Amino acid sequence: MIEFLKSFLFGIVEGITEWLPISSTGHLILLNQFVKLDVSEEFYSMFEVVIQLGAILAVVILFWNQIFPFGAPEGSHTVKRRQSKHAHRKKKSGNGILSYVKMDIIILWLKVLVACIPAIVIGMPFNDLFEKWFYNYPCVAIALIVFGIAFIIVENNHKGKPAKINSMDELTYKTAFLIGLFQLIAAIFPGTSRSGATIVGALILGVSRTVAAEFTFVLAIPVMFGASLLKLVKFGLNFTGTEAIILLIGMVTAFVSSIIVIQFLMGYIKKHDFKVFGYYRIVLGILVILYALFLA
Repeated sequence: MIEFLKSFLFGIVEGITEWLPISSTGHLILLNQFVKLDVSEEFYSMFEVVIQLGAILAVVILFWNQIFPFGAPEGSHTVKRRQSKHAHRKKKSGNGILSYVKMDIIILWLKVLVACIPAIVIGMPFNDLFEKWFYNYPCVAIALIVFGIAFIIVENNHKGKPAKINSMDELTYKTAFLIGLFQLIAAIFPGTSRSGATIVGALILGVSRTVAAEFTFVLAIPVMFGASLLKLVKFGLNFTGTEAIILLIGMVTAFVSSIIVIQFLMGYIKKHDFKVFGYYRIVLGILVILYALFLA
């Protein structure tokens, strides 16, 4: 029962920190020092990645209309009934079977694929080496502080300046690829925050906060699903009954907390900037250093 409660806590932390730009990996590494799961090292290495599937499912559900590229033609009765209420929704294109395809969403997924190239080419093949070299207190603390400062600097520089890109349609393939390079930084250095790196990168490139956050969420779907699948394949499916329940509790809890956090964040960024997360990261990074020096 104690291990199930610990898994519940891990799921909450994952769901909250995955989408706020404060580093889920860094927080899980720190949490594991204080609330260590009584499981094998191999299982925990898989667990801390695969519980992300719960967080990803939250994105899929909340952004379904923006990411699912198929639907009834505009002339159908269902669509006619919804046109006045959902006039902003994506249009289909083509005739016949192509009328069921929303080409602008297909194009969005092509941009996501381009953004994934750095992670596919560099991140996934060298993941084990990155974990061996950089998954430690000093790297987590440095990444927390450096990207915390970056958030503050970027926001100060962008204060009062209109964004160049204000919708997903305006994102170019070049911009998507460059955002993918920023995402790679998070894959290498825990504590950076995948969402934090992509949002900072997008802001630097002139993307609005809302679009930066939305693209970050959509980009997470293939990246995190791929990382989870890779971990599952490496671990195998030889779970004990207790391990299976621990993993399930973590995923479900991550899903529920992600739903709440994503809705909060999308409302928050309409009226606020990201500097508060920068200050939080700096304070946490300093606390990590103090802990490593005096208590670890």
